Amino acid sequence: MGLEFAIDELYATGWSALDTAGCEHLADGRSFPTAARVGAEFEAAGFDFSVRHIQLFDCYRAEWKERGGSMNGAVVGQSETEAAVYALSQLRRNMMAATS
Repeated sequence: MGLEFAIDELYATGWSALDTAGCEHLADGRSFPTAARVGAEFEAAGFDFSVRHIQLFDCYRAEWKERGGSMNGAVVGQSETEAAVYALSQLRRNMMAATS
């Protein structure tokens, strides 16, 4: 997938870095949230969020669930940041679909 793809997907949901606290930048100048900021955004939306390294496949799995509830989603990436950013894009897509 790649970090740039994950960032493209996040921007496609309408995300913007008006508040760049907790953000990093690509060489092209685009901002994207760190894994810690993604975790805070999931928390604010009412979800538990975690990213863990899957050593067998040398990848990172980001997953989220309702607080005290069942699993809502999971994605994988080559890095912690890539998995977190892509997870946020998926959460935002799901939330937009739920309100449509």
